[in-house]
Amino acid sequence: MDGTIYSVITGTGNYIPSRRITNEDFLGYEFYDESGLKLEKTNQEIIDKFREITTIAERRYVPDDMVTSDIAYYAGLDALESSGIDKETLDYLIVAHNFGDVSSAKPMTDIVPSLASRVKYKLGIKNPDTVAYDLTFGCPGWLQAMIQADYFIKSGDASRILVIGAEVLSRVSDPHDRDSMLYADGAGATILEARESEEPVGILSHKTRSDTLLHSNMLHMDKSYNPWNGSDQHLFLKMNGRKLYQYALETVPQAIKECLEKSKIHLKEIKNVLIHQANGKMDDAILKRLYTLYNMMEIPKNIMPMTIEWLGNSSVATLPTLLDLMMKSKLEQFTIVRGDTLVLASVGAGMNINTMVYRV
Repeated sequence: MDGTIYSVITGTGNYIPSRRITNEDFLGYEFYDESGLKLEKTNQEIIDKFREITTIAERRYVPDDMVTSDIAYYAGLDALESSGIDKETLDYLIVAHNFGDVSSAKPMTDIVPSLASRVKYKLGIKNPDTVAYDLTFGCPGWLQAMIQADYFIKSGDASRILVIGAEVLSRVSDPHDRDSMLYADGAGATILEARESEEPVGILSHKTRSDTLLHSNMLHMDKSYNPWNGSDQHLFLKMNGRKLYQYALETVPQAIKECLEKSKIHLKEIKNVLIHQANGKMDDAILKRLYTLYNMMEIPKNIMPMTIEWLGNSSVATLPTLLDLMMKSKLEQFTIVRGDTLVLASVGAGMNINTMVYRV
């Protein structure tokens, strides 16, 4: 057979924490604005408005005795088991995250050794040629790691790669900032393998952009909004939500269109659009804008699977977790079958955007 080498997903996995945090769990919190003034609205009003804007009703947090590398390990193990491959045959193990291991007892970033090294150790991989490294790229980190893995495979440098996206945002979110209700914990993983094929399959195209000159500070670390909340050395994730929403709306649909054009595939051929689960209403707006770019006024039903209502925003973990649930027919009305063509897209800190066209 004289075909082309493609990067194909042969296994998926996830770790969804069992600890459910509902919106009502925030009723006892004290919320402040960025100037340090306590919000005048009642928590019930704040929560109701939050649900209306984001569609989030609950999210998942890890137990106190776990950190990011732990849940990355469980997601990676799940992916290895679903693929059935020998872990010692992996050429690379890439872990996408942004905050390292942050413990419940001491909320400080810990990334030495790298999380990938820790996951490789926990998986018991002996092979020294399994290269383990981390990737930090904001919420688009897992998808960017998949893009890097595709380059490794297309170059002939690798044939099997484990890619994991894991994050514990609950320990870097300010309990006095209403945006903290967005964030969740979780991990997702994929096995990417080289496959020779005469027909296009697997990763067909991808597109990445970084808009740092004007937008690099839309997500950043800063002190708590509560002026009486202790030391300035403990920093929390902060976001300019309105500007981020507008930026995503202006750039993500166009990036998806450019990626589709690279693969010579029209939007009407796409079975599902998987967008990073950051804000339900924002994703709806992005999808609508995407179809408008193609002069398609009617959006097909069940085109965009969503998990944000019950899983919240788990950063790099949202896309691989969503993909795993679909691959294993665990998401009602969203089952992937051979021949389906998907679009995946993410936007996040940097500001970074990436997108990929994938054929099952």
